[in-house]
Amino acid sequence: MEKSCGNFFFSWPEAFQAGVGAAGGKGWNLGRLERYGFRVPIGGVLAAGACQSFIEENGLLEATGEIARSVTIGNIGDKEIEQKLLLIREKIKAACIPPNVRDELESSLKTAGILDKPLAVRSSATDEDSGKASFAGVHESFLNVRGMDDILTAIKGCYASLWTPRAVAYRRKMNFRDDEVIPAVVIMEMVEAEAAGVGFTCDPQTGQEDLVLINANFGLGESVVSGAVDPDEYRLDYAFEITHKRIGRKEGKTIARKTGGTEYVEYAGSPAGQVLSDENIRRLGLLIQRVFDSLGCGEQHQDIEWVFDGKDFALVQARPVTALPRYTFDELKNQPDIWSNANLKDAQPMVQSTLNWSLLNYLVLGIDMPGYQGLPGLKGIRLYQGRAYWNLSIIQWINYDAFGITPRQINEFAGGFQPEIKINEKKPYRGIKGLKRLGRLLKVIFSGMRNRKNAPKYFAKVESLTAALLKENFKDMAERDLINKISEVRSTFREYWPVFMTFVSGSDTSLLVKVLEKYFPAKGKAVANALMAGGGDITSAQHGYRLVEMAEIARGDAAARRFFTTEPFNPLLWDKELPEESPLKQSLRSFLAEYGHRGVYEYDIINPRWREDPSYLLNVVRSTMETADLGKIKARQKEKADEVRREVSQKVPFYRRGFVNSMLKQALKGAELREAAKSVLVKIQTYDMRLIFQEIGRRLAGKRILAEPADIYHCAWSDILSILRGDWGGRGLDVLVAERKARRKEMEALSPPDLIIDEVLHFIEPVIRSSGNALTGMGVAAGRASGAAKLIYHPDEGEKLQAGDVLVAPSTDPGWTPLFLRASAIVMETGGSISHGAIVAREYGIPAVVNIPGVMKMINDSQLITVDGDEGKVYL
Repeated sequence: MEKSCGNFFFSWPEAFQAGVGAAGGKGWNLGRLERYGFRVPIGGVLAAGACQSFIEENGLLEATGEIARSVTIGNIGDKEIEQKLLLIREKIKAACIPPNVRDELESSLKTAGILDKPLAVRSSATDEDSGKASFAGVHESFLNVRGMDDILTAIKGCYASLWTPRAVAYRRKMNFRDDEVIPAVVIMEMVEAEAAGVGFTCDPQTGQEDLVLINANFGLGESVVSGAVDPDEYRLDYAFEITHKRIGRKEGKTIARKTGGTEYVEYAGSPAGQVLSDENIRRLGLLIQRVFDSLGCGEQHQDIEWVFDGKDFALVQARPVTALPRYTFDELKNQPDIWSNANLKDAQPMVQSTLNWSLLNYLVLGIDMPGYQGLPGLKGIRLYQGRAYWNLSIIQWINYDAFGITPRQINEFAGGFQPEIKINEKKPYRGIKGLKRLGRLLKVIFSGMRNRKNAPKYFAKVESLTAALLKENFKDMAERDLINKISEVRSTFREYWPVFMTFVSGSDTSLLVKVLEKYFPAKGKAVANALMAGGGDITSAQHGYRLVEMAEIARGDAAARRFFTTEPFNPLLWDKELPEESPLKQSLRSFLAEYGHRGVYEYDIINPRWREDPSYLLNVVRSTMETADLGKIKARQKEKADEVRREVSQKVPFYRRGFVNSMLKQALKGAELREAAKSVLVKIQTYDMRLIFQEIGRRLAGKRILAEPADIYHCAWSDILSILRGDWGGRGLDVLVAERKARRKEMEALSPPDLIIDEVLHFIEPVIRSSGNALTGMGVAAGRASGAAKLIYHPDEGEKLQAGDVLVAPSTDPGWTPLFLRASAIVMETGGSISHGAIVAREYGIPAVVNIPGVMKMINDSQLITVDGDEGKVYL
């Protein structure tokens, strides 16, 4: 519909620009849908200003003001009040639409070509269909309206519906003033409905959030919305596969009368079969998910009304779900939901890219915990202002209820500063429940032992998939084949995920600590940390060792020295500038062949991999070329390890040393597998997927659907799948992507809360210095070291860190590893005993203290500090 030229009627693009205050919630959302490429019937919005003009010109201000002053939630059922409301409704219906409003409306509808067509006329009050309130069923809608006179009558009917007892009571209950809720009116062409209904991106009755729910009936959607019939019900998962179908009785349907309006017609007998075919159910499910990802930003669930004309689906309403029941375990219903970024701050402290978040839902949701019957579809992770948060209440309860692992233990593993849920039982392994927990725990332990034994097989399967994908010619692959490749990666991921979870528990280290505590009271953790230094083959630690080797190689490689000393230095020219015989070039190629799938903040698909851009690696090599000494590092590790082993030999009886050594080997093997498993997970979750989506980005940019290939990371999986399937041509995606990029930038500037407890934000206050001018945290790597503190917020700032400095960071992921070997010690705001930083610091033999709230504000850059990893303290 072309742009209108007056002040009172908005086309869909104008309704979007005008906003909720002028177009109302329903009208604005329809403007958004049209803007983002959804099929919306031809039409527009009669602005809220038209109603204000109507009220003023008909002298109704005093009457509406009297209602505002006199009607309360307590007296709304009084006959006198009902009479007042009836009187004002009659006055509105008898009044005249101002001539200038009528003329503009008639001209706009004529220009749009719908003046003489059957129309839907629906209230769109300000704050209606908003995140604050839905006003569902409160205000009137009129269907199959024909001709200008009937259109004006329907508009006045919408205005009058604001003054029913039901509408006024709703405003009083929701604390809206009458003058806050001004009706705009949506006017749109009626779609010839073969079928219609509603759709949700959740279950609004139970609160379950891992599904798309559709209700459908033949004819107009009024029979479904009003509850007049028992409709078909369809459920789909995030892979858009149908998981449940219930064919309703469908006692009748609503149809359009030839003379205008609608009528409900009962069937002589029940209609045969389901309303929508399975293929159309999948199409609609994908369409509804697109609304969630577009209007709801992947966070706010949506309630949609749809119409099917026998060929395509049109959307006639979309609004946020505002009152979703809490879906959780009975044992948690009287406790708050605790959402925490805990160890997510290590791996994903940044705002999630749109593609990464939608793929995470696609890949992970719906995977059950083996051996434990929980609640299906529990939401264990969510977004808040673009960042991910765990539902720690659910995680703590499941681990306790299933295995007897206490909330305190979960918090220690995860890091962060969250409270614990209340557990009524004092001893988790007592009674029948306790025996079941022990049984499950033993099953997990034995499963973990099997998985360790078979780890090479699991890892090899992923390696095989990655190797095959690297050889694929995606450029010549049909869209359907690209979808199949993504499904293949998903299938491998979902098969691997339960195996991965058995590698990440950290239980081996905990058992080692428990054994050592007997001989080293209150120091078992420190001794265990020291014993593990340099003793394992930690994948992410190997990054650092190999980079030190490369720096040593570069020091003796004349071509490499010329490359690194040329100004301006451009690391991306390494392949061109370094000759083939260069030892550095050969070493870098070998590194990238083994670790090129990794990168800085690698758990988000948007971030480049080292194989694509090794600039960060080459900058590390360049900055350490003159000082790198791997032999010195290994000697330091050996010295520390020998020292603590002598201490163990002195205090542990000889007949227990074999057992302690066995436990140490298990702990080292556990740390190795944890980091190796994470490396493999990155390959499936982001690297393999990135290979495929890079090609899709190139295609969509080539078709001018996207401005550039990298914009693919700001698309949701539902957007991409709709285009690849041919359901959508991609109109409006470029606009949506631009808005997502702007929103991401805005959210990156916000300080994320550490906790969200029952939707109340909590920011952990910086710690107060204890006696002796010390900050107390969690010691995760043994030893004591002093140096100048360097506050590093991102690995790209690593050049600030000189040999012997103390690395102080908010969190770390494997991308930080190359910096560790330059540091004399490590201090972090977050982290737990089995977080990446803890494991690698132990391997390197570098003292580390984590979990100190606000430490980035408590320590000044270049301030001399001492880090004691045994005591878990930082001395200022």
